[in-house]
Amino acid sequence: MVNNQCVRRHLDAFTRGRIIGKLEEGRSVTSVTAEFGIAHSIVSRLWRQFQTTGTAIRGFSSGRPRGTTPADDRYIVLQARRNRRQTAGEIARHTTQATGRPISRFTVARRLHGSGLFARRPVWCVPLTPAYWRMLSLWCREHRNWKDNE
Repeated sequence: MVNNQCVRRHLDAFTRGRIIGKLEEGRSVTSVTAEFGIAHSIVSRLWRQFQTTGTAIRGFSSGRPRGTTPADDRYIVLQARRNRRQTAGEIARHTTQATGRPISRFTVARRLHGSGLFARRPVWCVPLTPAYWRMLSLWCREHRNWKDNE
């Protein structure tokens, strides 16, 4: 796990071809998994895909492509760590100027959350607990008759 994201290692085309070749020779899925050191489900899924489609090429993933590259993500985190008071909008503007691609403040916030950086609101006053109020009230009662010079 890196930055709370699962790291997936895909089989390259050469390894996929070797696995299919072993299975076409008549070897069992279990022996092929033991030889390559990968999960049984991966080999059986690959074999089933080859039998139905006739190819073992990895398909493209669906979904919207990421708006930032890993280098952009590192730049965003670096900007946030250099100046902790910068807002996500300001970081987005700096990143857009640096890369030439528009990046929203929401994207910046997601990348910062992924690296463990979160916004914090500054505390402007002392949190007044019931125990604090009791102590303050007691002090005031004890000192209510004091003069200005005391």
